[in-house]
Amino acid sequence: MTEATIERAGYAIGEAAERSGLSRDTLRWYERIGLLSSVGRDHTGKRRFTERDLDWLQLIGRLRTTGMSVADMVRYAELVRAGESTIPERLAIFRRTRADALARIEELNQTVAVLDYKIELYEGTVGTHCEGTTV
Repeated sequence: MTEATIERAGYAIGEAAERSGLSRDTLRWYERIGLLSSVGRDHTGKRRFTERDLDWLQLIGRLRTTGMSVADMVRYAELVRAGESTIPERLAIFRRTRADALARIEELNQTVAVLDYKIELYEGTVGTHCEGTTV
């Protein structure tokens, strides 16, 4: 891809920040730590983000939602750049992350059940003025 193609096809950092929901500083930091490595530059040296970069940022956002550490995301990015021989390790990362996410979902489901119970309890006491109830 030529510089002129990158400039036309890409998004300036402000546009990429808006589209990704991340700040400009976060985008720069991601690039600096190696989480985002393929950002092109235009003829003046300004970053130009492609749709592929935005897709990558969306994946990183999903991984953050799972609670994956930045260090693990950087490791994953390194593995992707290293090529197909790293697929088994990438698969292990995703399996572990999936198991962690399912555990968090179960914990949240239990929390919702407690909240539902308390809501039902309090809805049943509205207007009855239960004195001395603290929990």
